[in-house]
Parts: sequence; C-alpha cells; structure tokens
Amino acid sequence: MIRTALLSVSDKNGIVEFAQALHQLGVKLISTGGTAKLLADKGLPVTEVSALTGFPEMLDGRVKTLHPKVHGGLLARRDSKEHMAAIQEHGIDTIDLLVINLYPFTETISKSECSFDEAVENIDIGGPAMLRAAAKNHQDVTVLVSPDDYSSVLEEMRRNQNAVSYTTNLALAKKVFAHTAQYDGAIANYLSSLNEQHKHAKRSPYPQTLHLAFERVQEMRYGENPHQSAAFYRDIEAPAGSLAHYKQLQGKELSFNNIADADAAWECVKSISDSKAACVIIKHANPCGVAIASTALESYQKALQTDPTSAFGGIIALNRECDEACAQAIAKQFVEVLIAPHFSESAKAIFASKQNVRLLEIPLGEGVSSLAQYDLKRVGGGLLVQSSDSKNVLPSELKVVTKRQPTPTELTDLMFAWRVAKFVKSNAIVYCANGMTLGVGAGQMSRIDSARIASIKAEHAGLSLKGSAVASDAFFPFRDGLDVVVAAGAKSVIQPGGSMRDEEVIAAANEHGIAMVFTNTRHFRH
Repeated sequence: MIRTALLSVSDKNGIVEFAQALHQLGVKLISTGGTAKLLADKGLPVTEVSALTGFPEMLDGRVKTLHPKVHGGLLARRDSKEHMAAIQEHGIDTIDLLVINLYPFTETISKSECSFDEAVENIDIGGPAMLRAAAKNHQDVTVLVSPDDYSSVLEEMRRNQNAVSYTTNLALAKKVFAHTAQYDGAIANYLSSLNEQHKHAKRSPYPQTLHLAFERVQEMRYGENPHQSAAFYRDIEAPAGSLAHYKQLQGKELSFNNIADADAAWECVKSISDSKAACVIIKHANPCGVAIASTALESYQKALQTDPTSAFGGIIALNRECDEACAQAIAKQFVEVLIAPHFSESAKAIFASKQNVRLLEIPLGEGVSSLAQYDLKRVGGGLLVQSSDSKNVLPSELKVVTKRQPTPTELTDLMFAWRVAKFVKSNAIVYCANGMTLGVGAGQMSRIDSARIASIKAEHAGLSLKGSAVASDAFFPFRDGLDVVVAAGAKSVIQPGGSMRDEEVIAAANEHGIAMVFTNTRHFRH
C-alpha cells in the first residue's frame, strides 16, 4: 500500500494534479527544491527532503537525496524482518512511491551554445540513484519516470485502496532501467565525442563509444524471409513525421518487408513536393511510380501509369489526405499498405470492406526532417555509421555543362527526376516528364543496363520517352550510358558529374544537342 511518496521532477507537466490526487488519497508528500516549492505554493502539505534527512541541500544542490533516510526508505524489503528492524532502529520510514524525472541532459547539450560546464552540471546524480534503488525494490515500491503513467497509477490506486500490483510495478521498473540506461548512454556519447582531452575540445559527430536507444514496437511473425525472426524497434528520439509514429487504422499486422518498404515510400513522398499532391508507389524498396499533381487522385493515377504491373501488391504513400475519390481508385488494385497524413471518413468506409489492406496515418512533421541523425548498417562484427542523406539539391546549385541550356519545363522535370533518383537503388536511372516517372531502372551492376531497363519498362507501360528528362544517381563513367538514354528519347540529363571522362560525356551531350546539368552531389543507395 502506498502511504508515502517522494516527488522530484524537472518536467513539471501534470505533477501538481498528480500530487493533489495523492493527497486526496491520504498519501504523505515529500519533495525537493523547485518541486517542493511548486506544490507548497499550490497549498499542498509537503515535507522537504532536508527536513526528512536532517541535512540541508549542499554543494549547489548536488547533495540532497543521497542519504540513508531516502535510500533506506526505498530499498528496505517489506518482507524482510531484518530490513524492517534495521530501518526502525535508525528512524527511517518507508517510501512507497517515487516520482522522478532527470535533469534535461539531452535537451541541454542539443543547444548550440551549450558549454562543457553547463553540460556537466546537467548530469543528474541523485535522480538516477533513487530511480535505480526504487526500481530494484519494485516488489515494494512504485516508481514513475514519465508523466504518461500518472493517470493509470492513480486509477489503480483508487481501485485497490492505494495498492499497486506487482505486474504494474515490474512494468514501471523496466521503464526506469531503460530510461537510466539511455540517460547514461547520452552522457557517454557526449563525453566520448570530445576530440581532445580538455573541456573546450571540439565535438565530433561520431563519439568514441556510440550508445543507441530503441524500444520494441512489435515482434513479427518472421523477418525478410520466413526462416528469419524479427522485431520492429522505434528510436527513443524518433523525430516527428517519421514512420515510427505511424497509427494503423486497419489491416493485418505489418510485416518486416512492409515496414521497410513503407519507410522508403514515406520518405520519398515527403521529399518530392511541398506545394503539390504527390504519390509514390514502392515495390521491393524501389519506387516503381512517382507523380505530382493538383489532387491526391490525379497524383495516384499518374504514378500508376509508370509501371502498373509492379504496382500490384505494392506500398502506396500520399502526401495529402486520402479522400473518397482517391480511395475509390486505389481500392480497385491490390495494395499491401496505404500511407497518408489523414484519411477521410468516406475513404475509411471504402477500405473497411478490404480488411487486409493496411492503412497507416503518419503526421507530415510540419517541415521538420524525419530522418534520424545517423544512418546505420550492420557488418560482420561491427556497425557502419553515417549521417543521413538529407541533402536536396536546389536549382541554384546546378551547373549547366552543355552548350544548350535546359528550358524552364526541362529544369522542372530534371529536379523532379533527381529527387526520385535519390530513392532508387543504385545504379539508378529515372526518366520523367510532366511531373511523373516514365521509366525506372534500379539496382543493376551496370549503369548502362539500368538505362536500358528503364526504357524497356517505359515501353511496356506504353509511355513515350520523347523529350523526357533523365536522372542518374551517379556519374556516367562512359558516354555509352548517355547514348542509350538519348536514343530512348531523353532531351535533358541531370547527373552528379565527377567522372574522369566527364569531358567525353559532355561532348556526347553536345553532339546530341541535349541539355545536361551537374549537381556535384551523388545519391548512392545500396
């Protein structure tokens, strides 16, 4: 039964209401510093920790809860006669509920002006010690590290005469140890990112030791293949607008491949256009159709034209609400997952009869990049870590290298083709025109083969490449690849440049009378 609670929080969200509810349940309140002052100002009877321990806060608040009367009250096992006799002998009362959240270390170091001294002062000592003590003794102590758990604990206390079940306490203890591990990991990342052995050292984006924190969202029936097991984990710091924030409205459980492809579709559709409706259709991690238009329906219809065969059983992402008209069109094809920032009620009703279709709602993130700080790839016995490929080349960064300048229409098509190519597996060749993909060649060992495959796909879809714009994710190593795309009908080309044979390729472009621009940016995607 909870009779005494110690509350000390940096995040004051909901703490007053929670403390008021505890007081109404007859729970004695103990607190420290700013939390104690806040509760007292609200008229709550609260005992300062210094009154409990008989010692004042010392060393600028560094020492206040590191005392036997606090830790003895948290760690004493109620089922141990020896423990209970020991705390009685020393005048220690039990503490049955601990509410702590830690100094905001991560938030502090994320500020560009944060100094080393400021970072160190935001390393919490007493908080983690109390959390670990309470979580270790979870059979007797309820410990809360997040305001999200206040209401559920109160509800359980009201139902059970101030008692909280062991099941709840264990779940809360697990959350505590995950939280303190993440906290310590952030400190280790920060300190080991200092390039030199003094406090004014410049920080490296790649710390000497790298600690990552993820929480399991779901276990899966199997992984990429049926003989592999799998689970999906969410980054603890997953940014707004990322796939990790999906809300599944209906459909079967997401599979490993569903989530991998859905992420590719969602990141691609968000990057294509802010001003127009966009649709991306993904199959096996590659875009097989991408388009922009004035409405979600029109963007879908255009994207589907690129490769309707591959779109069968694909993943579709929209950057606008899926309304009734768009839902009616998409419902006619077999789709595994449909993603949008919102679904209208009429759209939901249309898909209600297709319960196997997985509908995911994800917030766009209001312009905030949803790409994680790090892009990770496991290798044997290690981990490759790089910054995310978040660069979007702007028209002002392009360099025209041919005699012929691209027309305004060609420039628009080139920029669209370039943004699509970023999400196509290397070697990537993408033909586009009028805000839609016409042919996509992906994942070939030879760039010239990707160019040929892209034109073959367009031919099979009945789409003309005459006058099209083409993007290559990396440079053309020889003129032969350029010759292939021009023969297929391309009149403008966008590529990074940087080949030893750039002059040869530029000469070929001038020979063909096409416009070609360099981006000086490569988008390999393996």
